[in-house]
Amino acid sequence: MNISEPLTIRMYERDNVAIVANDGGLPPGAVLPSGLVLRERVPQGHKVALVDIEADAPVLRYGIPIGHALNAIAAGSWVHERLLKMPDARGLDGLPISTVKPPPLPALDGHTFEGFRNADGTVGTRNILAITTTVQCVAGVLDFAVQRIKAELLPKFANVDDVIGLEHTYGCGVAIDAPGAEIPIRTLRHISLNPNFGGEVMVVSLGCEKLQPERLMPPGTFEIVDERNVADVGASEEAKLDVVCLQDEAHVGFMSMIESIMRQAEEHLERLNARRRETVPASELVVGVQCGGSDAFSGVTANPAVGFCTDLLVRAGAAVMFSETTEVRDGIDQLTSRATTPEVAQRMIDEMAWYDAYLQRGKVDRSANTTPGNKKGGLSNIVEKAMGSIVKSGSAPISNVLSPGEKLKAKGLTYAATPASDFICGTLQLAAGMNLHVFTTGRGTPYGLAAVPVIKVATRSDLARRWHDLMDVNAGTIADGTATIEDVGWELFNLMLEVASGKKKTWAEQWKLHNALVLFNPAPVT
Repeated sequence: MNISEPLTIRMYERDNVAIVANDGGLPPGAVLPSGLVLRERVPQGHKVALVDIEADAPVLRYGIPIGHALNAIAAGSWVHERLLKMPDARGLDGLPISTVKPPPLPALDGHTFEGFRNADGTVGTRNILAITTTVQCVAGVLDFAVQRIKAELLPKFANVDDVIGLEHTYGCGVAIDAPGAEIPIRTLRHISLNPNFGGEVMVVSLGCEKLQPERLMPPGTFEIVDERNVADVGASEEAKLDVVCLQDEAHVGFMSMIESIMRQAEEHLERLNARRRETVPASELVVGVQCGGSDAFSGVTANPAVGFCTDLLVRAGAAVMFSETTEVRDGIDQLTSRATTPEVAQRMIDEMAWYDAYLQRGKVDRSANTTPGNKKGGLSNIVEKAMGSIVKSGSAPISNVLSPGEKLKAKGLTYAATPASDFICGTLQLAAGMNLHVFTTGRGTPYGLAAVPVIKVATRSDLARRWHDLMDVNAGTIADGTATIEDVGWELFNLMLEVASGKKKTWAEQWKLHNALVLFNPAPVT
């Protein structure tokens, strides 16, 4: 990008603001191609008024009011959150229901990756031993054991990618039978069954916690639908519920606990090591898309490219989840109109209503979502942020809805209801069964997950340049004019297949960066 030439991006013809695309922003006196002269400095990603905007008049971006002017705003002025009154949230009644009926997208055949088939019919992109915990109390012991397993055992099993502990803050001091308590329990249960773990379930328990192993993994949890690989995961449900209880009287001393964990882990490693990658269709991908550290470019570059890639995945028969309730709430009419059936639309409405009530109990509203970094990156409020977030979902019909912690069993495009917190959203998408993650960012974040590869997409070329060994795809080329949304969407799709096959590691994998699991628990803690 030639920074000497002022460059702005206007999303829709009726918009009365545009964002400044130049690195470092534009100074006062800069003359736009239209002849408009800036009255003040406008930072990169921030909005400039293209016309005079009267007091109380709507400020339009993405073709919708993202706010109303508190006072008159002169053309050429910097438009930021302190000048705007945020619109009220769209009501949940009288919404358009399944009104958008696009022609079916043409099938996208012939794309494959090398994955690990599981006995339950799912496919993993990695071959990982994940050790589940029932309570935070055992986290330190398990971490000690995992470090020894990685150093002493893992080198003997060349086909196993990693060993991780599924640590969390749940299990004790909780109202385990209260309304909402089922969410963290089923989340942890379903994470333990993620496709990247090969059906091997091992649990470390303290013994006195409320979340007992039998409650976490009740009989019938392990549903085998593909008989070809039964021998790889054990012949019975009882054999797979492998529990090391630290309070067991057999343990005398700390090292007794560690050796017990290592002994059991080795059995699981042996079975995982016997697995091999095989060619599978792209339809076996289960992709979670998410954004964090968003800026005004998120809805211009990275998220539209992800949306184009989402459509490619749906055309290939894969499963794609988009989430973050507060970040799509203001576009609920866009979502219900794309629902394949009235029942799907109603489920989305129900999830939004539940979350509205959840926020109300905490005496906050959706406006609490936007962060100081979002605003520094040019996003004035949650309405503007939501419009840029929704485009990650592409244009395909929304055919399924998941409540928090539920397991995904459908192909196509799914709205997985989650909080917008990066870590909670990622945790819930893991529970749903994703085997590959795509994460867009404008401000920059080293976010990663130990359980699945995370492909990071930068919204700006400057971020991609500075964080060159943390960002996997640079969508800033779209704003620079050197690539199209379609170009970057195809780049991302092809990278997904390479990463899923184990032929490429993401930067987060290379550096072994990962965030902790954060269970969503709306129930009380006692």
